[in-house]
Amino acid sequence: MNKVQVNTQSHTYEVYLDKALRFRVGDLLSQCLKEKPSSVFVITDSTVAPLYLQDVLSSLPDDLSVSSAIIPSGEQSKSFKEYENLLSQALKNGLDRKSVIIALGGGVVGDIAGFVAASYMRGIRFIQMPTTLLAHDSSVGGKVAINHELGKNMVGAFHQPEAVFYDTDVLFSLPQKEWRAGFAEVLKHGLILDKSFYEWLQKNVTDFLSIDNELVSSLLARSIAIKAEVVSQDEREQGIRAYLNLGHTLGHAIEAVSGYGKITHGEAVVIGIVFAMKLSERLYKIDLDIPAFKAWVESFGYETVIPKDLDHEKLLEAMKKDKKTEAGIIRMVLLKKLGEACVEKVETDVILSLLKES
Repeated sequence: MNKVQVNTQSHTYEVYLDKALRFRVGDLLSQCLKEKPSSVFVITDSTVAPLYLQDVLSSLPDDLSVSSAIIPSGEQSKSFKEYENLLSQALKNGLDRKSVIIALGGGVVGDIAGFVAASYMRGIRFIQMPTTLLAHDSSVGGKVAINHELGKNMVGAFHQPEAVFYDTDVLFSLPQKEWRAGFAEVLKHGLILDKSFYEWLQKNVTDFLSIDNELVSSLLARSIAIKAEVVSQDEREQGIRAYLNLGHTLGHAIEAVSGYGKITHGEAVVIGIVFAMKLSERLYKIDLDIPAFKAWVESFGYETVIPKDLDHEKLLEAMKKDKKTEAGIIRMVLLKKLGEACVEKVETDVILSLLKES
C-alpha cells in the first residue's frame, strides 16, 4: 500500500492508495480515527452508488450505526438545494459530534459532503473516498464547497479530512472523458512545481488505455505528494497554494458560461492552461513550447481552444469573479518557466485581446 502524509497546521492525515480499499473501510477507520465514531453517514451519487456503495457498507462493523444518502451525479448537485437536503438527512439520521461522514465519489461528492461535514454542528469528522482521477486533487487539502449561480465554489470552507482512502481499482471503470477530467490536475502539478514530474508524465503516459495499476499508483502518489507539500506550506491559500489554480481562472469561467456540466472541469482547465501559457510567453518573453504541449494533450482527446459559441465578454466577466481577483483586477497563475509558477495581475484589455485570439 502506498501512503502519502499530509501535514497542515490544523491537522495531519494519511492518503492511503491501494487496490480494493473499498472492502477494508472498517479496518482503515479503526487505524486512522483516534476515537470510534458514534455513527457513519456515507454520501455518494447516483453513478457511484450502484457500483461501490454496498461494498463500503458491507465493510463496516455490524455494531456501528450506518446510514447513506445518494445525490444526483453531476456538477449541478453542488447546490444549495442538495446541501440543505443532506443536512436534513444528517439530522434525521441522528448524527452527532462524534459521527463521521464518508464522501464516496468524485469531486462533486467530496466537495459537498465535505462542506456538510464542515458546517454540521460547526464541524464533524469526514473521510474522503475518491472514485475518479479528478478527485485525487480535490480530496486532498481540505477545500470544500458548493457552487453559486454567479460563481463556482463560492460558498465553502477549509475543513481537512481525517484520511483519504483511494481504491485505485475503481479508476479502471471510468470512461475516457473522466480520465481527461482528472489527468489535467495531474499534469498541472508538474507544470507549476516539478518539471521532472512533468517530463516523466510525457514519457510514461501516452495513452489512458495502457495505464495499469502500478503506473496509476505511481503517478497518483507523486501528484498527491506535490499537492500535500503545497498544502503543508499554505493551508488557507494565502501564498503558493494559489499556484494550484493554473488554468482555473479561465477554466472556471468556461464551466460557468457554458453551463456547469456541459464541459468537464479538467477539460476546461486544459484550455485554461494553454491560455495561461500563451499569456506567460507574451508577458515574460519566454518559450514554453506550447505546440508540443498541445500535441501531447490533444492525443488524449483534449480540446485546446475556447469553444467558439462562448462570448468573450461573458468569459471576461466570469473571470473577474475568480477568488484571486482583487479590486476588480484579475490575478492569474502564470509560468515563468516549466516547473515555476507565479501569480500576476493582468489588465483586462490584455486578457480580452488574447481571448479573441484563442
